[in-house]
Amino acid sequence: LPAAAAFGASVGAERIRTLLELRRPAGEVDVPEPAPGVVVRTFVPGQDDAAWLRVNAEAFATHPEQGAWTQQDLAERMAEPWFDPAGFFLAERDGELLAFHWTKIAEPHTGEVYVVGVSPRAQGLGLGRLMTAVGLEHLNRSGVREITLFVDGENRTAVSLYRSLGFDDHHADAQWRTR
Repeated sequence: LPAAAAFGASVGAERIRTLLELRRPAGEVDVPEPAPGVVVRTFVPGQDDAAWLRVNAEAFATHPEQGAWTQQDLAERMAEPWFDPAGFFLAERDGELLAFHWTKIAEPHTGEVYVVGVSPRAQGLGLGRLMTAVGLEHLNRSGVREITLFVDGENRTAVSLYRSLGFDDHHADAQWRTR
């Protein structure tokens, strides 16, 4: 908000991070064809944990929270009442995990793009769009009315992808640091 920016400037603070909440109504989405050899399936707890943690760390190597997840972090999320492996999608080629989309339905009528990640080794295969669309299709079939997500405002690639899939700005939070 302008008042927050003015206050930050008055105390010598700088904005270091912006977290955007984007939303879209549920509805049809075009799911692209996977790249040759890429297969999409759902997550199997216990079987896919290590591979997912590895790709999550690769995809979010510079993210202050997401890239540092441990087995305990994953286990805690899987113990949540909203966890549903049927809404946790993996993209593989030749048995190697390349990308994922974990969806979440924690509130009635609202689905969430919880986390989408693509291994840097698989960049350029269109997996971000594919996996996001697969998850949106799942959320649509689940009967939600609205879909939300949170994304770092500085992640221009992700923000552009989400906006191209019909997401609009809903809310923004800023993190500030004094110099």
